Amino acid sequence: MSFIPLAERLRPHTLDEVIGQQHILGEGKPLRVAFESGEPHSMILWGPPGVGKTTLARLMADSFHADFIALSAVLSGVKDIREAVERAELSRGAMGRRTILFVDEVHRFNKSQQDAFLPHVESGLFTFIGATTENPSFEVNGALLSRASVYVLKSLDEEDLGAMLDRASATELDGLRFTSDAKATLIGSADGDGRKLLNNLEIVARAAQAKKLNEVDAELLKACLGDALRRFDKGGDAFYDQISALHKSVRGSNPDASLYWFVRMLDGGADPRYLARRIVRMASEDIGLADPRALRLTLDAAETYERLGSPEGELALAQAVIYLACAAKSNAAYKAYNAARAHVTKDKSRLVPEHLRNAPTKLMKELGYGKLYRYAHDEPDAYAADETYLPDGMVEPHWYQPTPRGLEGKIGEKLAYLRSLDQAAKKNKK
Repeated sequence: MSFIPLAERLRPHTLDEVIGQQHILGEGKPLRVAFESGEPHSMILWGPPGVGKTTLARLMADSFHADFIALSAVLSGVKDIREAVERAELSRGAMGRRTILFVDEVHRFNKSQQDAFLPHVESGLFTFIGATTENPSFEVNGALLSRASVYVLKSLDEEDLGAMLDRASATELDGLRFTSDAKATLIGSADGDGRKLLNNLEIVARAAQAKKLNEVDAELLKACLGDALRRFDKGGDAFYDQISALHKSVRGSNPDASLYWFVRMLDGGADPRYLARRIVRMASEDIGLADPRALRLTLDAAETYERLGSPEGELALAQAVIYLACAAKSNAAYKAYNAARAHVTKDKSRLVPEHLRNAPTKLMKELGYGKLYRYAHDEPDAYAADETYLPDGMVEPHWYQPTPRGLEGKIGEKLAYLRSLDQAAKKNKK
């Protein structure tokens, strides 16, 4: 068996050999048109690991007969960038060749390092291709982003991975066969990552060769790979996409979907304490006063996890997730809070009305502080009808608008009743 990794031996040599990404590589699709145009352009390839970003950059260099320079932002610095620029200048001056500069994990370069590419992209010294697993809108400088097209690559689906496995088996592994269960398990272990599939396949193929087996079954797979973990980026887009899916499933009152995303994140290695904090937030943002018990229940679940840890404490968090999904929904408190914050940020500093001021000293009492204050408990219904509590001259904003759902429906009825008392008190004054 060759010492060159299987993933490298199977790297496509033409665009037609690329597996997957047909949404940008199919006939008439954007990236194929770019290849066929005859003129390379700078681009950002954004997608998860193992979906062909490096392969596409290499193919573009081959297609345009360009010198190919590859840098890794994890290992490279300003010195490496300077050397790449010198090599591109030499290639253009001495040989009249274009240069394609490929930067893997470009999001790991800081702002000044990314800025170093700008003048050379502008002058046409090289065509810049950056690869990133992170959202370039957040991780790539705006100036560099404005000079590059962004192409979004997708995880490989089961059909793509199956085709990759079949090609590897036929061309590099002497026709090694797989039982249907073994093939499905191997494809599942890759979780959309072609490189991971081929790396796992190579491990299994070596084991089969050592045992002189022509067919791989589920038992051999388990012995070679153990429990393959799914891909989960604890700090990247996969993380935030999944917490977004969890939050929206709770908001959408779907307990099964909520539980699915919660367990997916746990399975992928998310910190249960982080999930607990987000679950508490959901209770305030999406349930609020429609079911005030939700907040207490989520706090209890978070405390239970702190006492029990994993995995026992995770059940309490799951219970809270299910409760939130099933609870009555209201974002009235959330909207009222945001509206109040927005108003206070823009508004002037208004004085506290005299009847609401504290009067702990004789002087303050002589100045009338608190003199006209009406003690609500001494009033009918424990409510001082038509009393004002906002600063003088400020119109009632009515930020809090209760929904008719859950307990908040009762709150809305009470507020409506109190407003009717205000209206009656105003008429009596007139």
